[in-house]
Amino acid sequence: MRWVTYVSPADGAERAGLLRDGRAHGFDAALVDLLPDLAAAAERKPAEVLPEEGLVLRAPVPRPPSVRDFLSFEQHARNAAAAFGREVSPVWFEQPVFYFTNPAAVRGPGEPVPVSPGSEAFDYEVEVAAVVGRGGSDLTPEEAEAAIAGYTVFVDWSARDVQGVESKIGLGPAKGKDGATTIGPVLVTPDELEPYRSGHGYALRMSASVDGVEQGGGSWADVRWSFGQMLAYASRGTELRPGDVVGSGTVGTGCLLELRSLHGEERHPWLRPGVEVAVTIERIGTVTAPVVAGPDPVPLGPPASGS
Repeated sequence: MRWVTYVSPADGAERAGLLRDGRAHGFDAALVDLLPDLAAAAERKPAEVLPEEGLVLRAPVPRPPSVRDFLSFEQHARNAAAAFGREVSPVWFEQPVFYFTNPAAVRGPGEPVPVSPGSEAFDYEVEVAAVVGRGGSDLTPEEAEAAIAGYTVFVDWSARDVQGVESKIGLGPAKGKDGATTIGPVLVTPDELEPYRSGHGYALRMSASVDGVEQGGGSWADVRWSFGQMLAYASRGTELRPGDVVGSGTVGTGCLLELRSLHGEERHPWLRPGVEVAVTIERIGTVTAPVVAGPDPVPLGPPASGS
């Protein structure tokens, strides 16, 4: 099944829609409320049926309870670390690792993405995300995978210059990745992807283009940690909730940071206002986002004096 969140032309409300045969079967409910049992939800009588073409889409979960982003592709981990003058920590090979990003910054397909304040090194990152359907705590990988409602495209927008400064402190990414996360266009249930299962992921291409020019990318099958393992680790000692979004981390060569270090800065310039980025995951879909100018940084004034 393929689900969306769309804006109803009848009343402007955000509704869950099940895509079938070129039409959206819209329900008088938010998709997040249907996630625990999408199969049962699909049998409900729709409130409206609309042509799929022309729908105004939002992120499948416009306001998720939480957003975690992992680092699960080895090629990206190595390339990104090298670009920042570091090596991959041995911890990365022993367990999944993630950071929390900003649920308030989620954007849907086609929504403009502003450059982070003060950034001159703005970047996209090609990822796939799992959306939690049934919550739970201290899950096994098998239980965690069974709790996944579906998968969607996930674009982690990154201010690399800001990130490079902040990372010296030793805490997770903050303002370097706080501005926007694009999610969509659809939520695809796991059964749709099962024929492509390979290794810890799926044999599906993940790629990006800037103004129609294809950039790098790779295969979901190259992921080191499965989503079952990632979600099991995320649930350890806490609670996952329906609608939580969990990003895979960037596929190898799925960002400008890597491509610039591998192929040169002139060939892969940082994103500037006016360009359009498109990120595609085979069998899921494509999200596009125009990059626009962001605000100037608001001055903070000098810090307090002291030792």
